[in-house]
Amino acid sequence: MARSIAGPRQTLSSEDRSLNWFWTWSTIFFAVIFRIPTDRINWTTSAFLIGTFVLTLTAVPLYLLYFGVDWFHFAVAAVLGTATGFSITLGYHRLFTHATFRARLPVRLFTLIFGAAAFENSVLLWASDHRRHHKHVDHDEDPYDISKGFFHAHIGWLLFKLWPQPPIDNVADLKKDPLVVWQHRHIHLLAVLVSFGLPTLLGWLWDGWVGALGGFLIGGVAKVVVIQHGTFLINSACHMFGRQPYSTRCSARDSFFMALFTFGEGYHNYHHEFQHDYRNGVKPWEWDPTKWLIWSFSKIGLTSGLRRARADLVSLSEANVQKTVTSEHVTPEAGKSPNEHHFTLNTAPES
Repeated sequence: MARSIAGPRQTLSSEDRSLNWFWTWSTIFFAVIFRIPTDRINWTTSAFLIGTFVLTLTAVPLYLLYFGVDWFHFAVAAVLGTATGFSITLGYHRLFTHATFRARLPVRLFTLIFGAAAFENSVLLWASDHRRHHKHVDHDEDPYDISKGFFHAHIGWLLFKLWPQPPIDNVADLKKDPLVVWQHRHIHLLAVLVSFGLPTLLGWLWDGWVGALGGFLIGGVAKVVVIQHGTFLINSACHMFGRQPYSTRCSARDSFFMALFTFGEGYHNYHHEFQHDYRNGVKPWEWDPTKWLIWSFSKIGLTSGLRRARADLVSLSEANVQKTVTSEHVTPEAGKSPNEHHFTLNTAPES
């Protein structure tokens, strides 16, 4: 048997192990840092998005552990979260961006004020980005282009400045709206007062400084994080996971699961094919509380001119997609539904 010529095994001291650990992680840290395009970082936006997320994962559990669970704060978060969520889906999205219906002053003002509480920017900037997304979906000009990866579509496009910076040249109609312009000018003040100030004040009235802290963390910070990532998941998950029953021309997909906690926004494939329809869930049984709220408001005169895609065009889209799925020899026209301009001309407003 050959003799081993290896010497005695040497063990590293705790100081040597610590030094090795330090240099290993330092190398990884700087390798990552120097690959990040720091010149394109949106420092203010990144600090807010990351900071609120970290607070939700750390400060909120610590507060609950130390002071206990007070259902008042969760009730406030639920009420304000619902008001903010509907203000984004009904107001920012379906009313101001796509003009799928008309709304009276109380609805417009409410959605502008509570929409600001989502910290998703003003209607003017939100609508500009979203209209560009629809026009250039899955291409470079799409602000949250899913072809650049899930992270980019979800939050990366906010953490890093888009290059070149997209112009705000597609919201001329909104620039003529005095309420929209007012909100745009005061967006940061509105956001802080409604999203953080209101739940903090309610918490203080309920239980002094302990309640104020709980209101800020639960009804403010955690609520914002949940609302924001709900919106972000429409831009990311709804372009990766789900069904495409109406069109295969772009990556948008329908997801009942996503619709459950985004107030009905999960039916994204239908929305991209018929963006001027006030419904995202076009079937009566599909979970879309935003469409039900818009319809209910129309019955008491708060909304009007509800726009619906013609039923025959919706059926044609579904039939064309079925052809592309079942046929082995698909014609160039199969799977195509009327384009945006055609759809607009064939939109039937609801009385």
